[in-house]
Amino acid sequence: MKNNRNGQAAILSDADYSKIRKQIRSQKYKLLLDLAWYTGERWGALVKLQLLDVYNLDGTPRDYVNFRARTRKATPNGKRLTRQVPVHHTLAELLTAYKPLPGSIWLFPSRVADKPMSLRAADQILRTAVERAGLTAKGISTHSTRRTFITRLANRGVSLAIIKKATGHTDLKVLSRYIEVSDDDVKNAIATL
Repeated sequence: MKNNRNGQAAILSDADYSKIRKQIRSQKYKLLLDLAWYTGERWGALVKLQLLDVYNLDGTPRDYVNFRARTRKATPNGKRLTRQVPVHHTLAELLTAYKPLPGSIWLFPSRVADKPMSLRAADQILRTAVERAGLTAKGISTHSTRRTFITRLANRGVSLAIIKKATGHTDLKVLSRYIEVSDDDVKNAIATL
């Protein structure tokens, strides 16, 4: 779905996110999109979240989402690192309202409740919602939420060091490829001189 993006997933606007979210019928899959939006984690790790990674034993949302090392993509040196992301207040409300499937350890169980849903299934849910929202031509993929998260932080003036820590990147060079810089961004930067 990365149409004319030189291999890069499209950055989503707030309106794009809302349009896509409205096209997802299930609360479970809306929450999947919301977690991607508010944590910037890769969808491969999102689908492997366990309830205890997100909720306390009493069922209340944790103050952070815990992405276990074994569920995350390896760094360039082959290590997998645990990433903990503070829970945004809007995400906390969404997690509070969500009712996980009883009897499963997974936040997003597959139809066979003892396994998490697959990345392929999650990708298909997003693709269908993007199509229904009329956004297919934009080049949106599951990686769009990660690129959007990083670009939004950069556009809000958050330092690369903080973004690097928040996203779990180990290399600033790799991180910088995620940040989309438009011609208007350059023009506005020059105007500040």
